[in-house]
Amino acid sequence: MPFGLPSALVDVLDDYTGHVDPNGPAARRTLGELTITKLSVGAMDNNTYLLVCRATNEALLIDAAADPTRISDLVGHTLERPRLKTVVTTHRHQDHWGALGAVAGANGSNTVAHELDAPVLPIPPDQLVSHGDTVMVGRVPLSVIHLRGHTPGSIALLYRSASEGAHLFTGDSLFPGGVGRTTSPEDFTSLFTDVKERIFDVLPDDTWFYPGHGDDSTLGKERPHLDEWRARGW
Repeated sequence: MPFGLPSALVDVLDDYTGHVDPNGPAARRTLGELTITKLSVGAMDNNTYLLVCRATNEALLIDAAADPTRISDLVGHTLERPRLKTVVTTHRHQDHWGALGAVAGANGSNTVAHELDAPVLPIPPDQLVSHGDTVMVGRVPLSVIHLRGHTPGSIALLYRSASEGAHLFTGDSLFPGGVGRTTSPEDFTSLFTDVKERIFDVLPDDTWFYPGHGDDSTLGKERPHLDEWRARGW
């Protein structure tokens, strides 16, 4: 098993700090409508996120990145075992879908991706999404935000409620400290513009965001550095 962590020891920490030790257990945040559980998997320390609707016990997984056994153990050790109905892939890079076929197949899950990145994935998505679409976790809607630049079809998923604020899953398009990697000035401009206009310009400072690797952050913490990111150009 990666990181030397036996699958039977995939415990869940209820005190969510935003940081997950790749050699340690998953971390859980409990909201009014959802639980969010974060686990680091694979050689590139990818974050995979399990969202469970508390009303229906239906679950959605964001990025079946690697290690299907560990991900399956996570599902099995989460509250009353939920039904993993949906697996969303945030973008086409292989480190974000290495376990997609195994996880979706084992759980009978529907798969979701943006239409521009779908042809690269190992299995055809059951649902193609575009900017402004909605993906459901049980009774809980998640809004699709298309962020063009890291890949053509990169997406983020937004959960928002009056009581819980905004929670945003950004894949590799937004990290603490900057936008995701791009390979040309044009792609950087596209990604930076989308992140600014579709995220920072419309969501409040207390929005918590969850990237595809590493620690979480809030938009308020990152907002003062937008001009630095633009000038840096990567």
